[in-house]
Amino acid sequence: MVDSVLLFLGAQEIILIVLALLLLFGGRKIPELMRGMGRGIREFKEGQKESPKEEIPKEELEGNKQ
Repeated sequence: MVDSVLLFLGAQEIILIVLALLLLFGGRKIPELMRGMGRGIREFKEGQKESPKEEIPKEELEGNKQ
């Protein structure tokens, strides 16, 4: 999704967004925010890899149809 959004943004829009972020959060806070986002994304991906999809036994599915 991020890739498709970036395709529609030009250089002027990206510069405007960066300037707005600088005004809202300040130069010191942005690296901390990006680090936190990176950690969150990394943990999410690791969680997806670690937990296998749970399968419901056929007996339970057939029992629910009644």
